[in-house]
Amino acid sequence: MRTSLAFGLRLLTNVSPQTHLTGFSHAIRARFRRSPRNCGLRLIGVFLAMLPAVGFSQFTPQMTGQINTQSSTTSSAPETTAPSASSSGTTNSSSAALPAGITAPPGYQLTANDGIAVEVFGEGDLKTVARLNSEGNASLPLLGSVHLAGLTLTQATARVTELYARDYLVSPKVNVTLLGYARRRFTILGQVNHPGSFEMPETSPGGIDLMEAIAMAGGYTRIAAPERTSVRRHSASGDQIMRVNAKRVERGQSANFRIQDGDSITVGESIF
Repeated sequence: MRTSLAFGLRLLTNVSPQTHLTGFSHAIRARFRRSPRNCGLRLIGVFLAMLPAVGFSQFTPQMTGQINTQSSTTSSAPETTAPSASSSGTTNSSSAALPAGITAPPGYQLTANDGIAVEVFGEGDLKTVARLNSEGNASLPLLGSVHLAGLTLTQATARVTELYARDYLVSPKVNVTLLGYARRRFTILGQVNHPGSFEMPETSPGGIDLMEAIAMAGGYTRIAAPERTSVRRHSASGDQIMRVNAKRVERGQSANFRIQDGDSITVGESIF
């Protein structure tokens, strides 16, 4: 009886992997050896008391595994981050690079509607791109409206340097570059294939040749009289009309004629 009960209790207690149940079985065996009387009743009472502990010991690992599984699934979910502030399309003018300039002819003087770039080395906030208005003035940071028309790029650089050094900066290093010429247009009418108004190439700030202007208009018609070409030019004293023999110019028998901004060309018609 003692051996079978002890053996059965040993089997029961070995089912649970928990340390406190194993220690509990040692206490039961000790009491069983000390008090063989009524051991059956005591063993039944101890067995009934152990049932909740055994059930909890089997339930806990299952619940722990489920909780761990849910935790790992949640932690593996992708994180959503807010968009970076740098995604904005706004550009800081102090860090933006200035457009590349063009090479002006030697001695070229700035005129109304010319585009320029002004850079003060070491002063990023003073970088600016400006276009001279109809009065020949450019708006520059701190300085406001500055008259630059009629100045070469070297003279314009000296002028801006002087103004910044007068009230704002100590020994400023300024660079003024030309970004684009003002739009220069001419009009050609009469016996050409495509009469109208044309814009001069930026590569020719001083104007274009008469023959180039006629070529831009598609050349002469079959009834054109190139020797009867006239050019109307606006000036401060009034309009001036100049007679030009385009046939002699084309043959190289006369000096080349230069078309300037605002000129109006008329090619005459031959008389039979």
